[in-house]
Amino acid sequence: MSTSPSLPAITLVTLVVRDYDEAVDFYTRALGFDLVEDTDRGDGTRWIVVRPRGAADGTGLLLARAKGDAQAAAVGAQTGGRVGFFLHTDDFARDHARMTAAGVRFLEEPRHEPYGSVAVFEDLYGNRWDLLQPAQD
Repeated sequence: MSTSPSLPAITLVTLVVRDYDEAVDFYTRALGFDLVEDTDRGDGTRWIVVRPRGAADGTGLLLARAKGDAQAAAVGAQTGGRVGFFLHTDDFARDHARMTAAGVRFLEEPRHEPYGSVAVFEDLYGNRWDLLQPAQD
């Protein structure tokens, strides 16, 4: 039996935040992510990883508190106002309703496109995300 080599994978994406605790609260409560790790690094910083519940590929967000003016200025604008994050769902209506009830701010009404159902929302800092249920083949 031959095994294929393991390919590189993106496992974490850093998201610069204002405050650790408010970010953990938003991502776990409002978006329903799991808190995977919260380790005090001993120097006033923490290693915090959140991940969408049930994420098959294991990709997560590393929540990093801004250090200095340049990083603080990037909070909420890490993708220059474009949608930079894509949250896939298998039940758009369920997750849109749950997130709306949790206070997530959607910037548009849900759209049904050839590629799937989608609506743009903002996280607590203003980063833009797509909630997306891909179309079935």
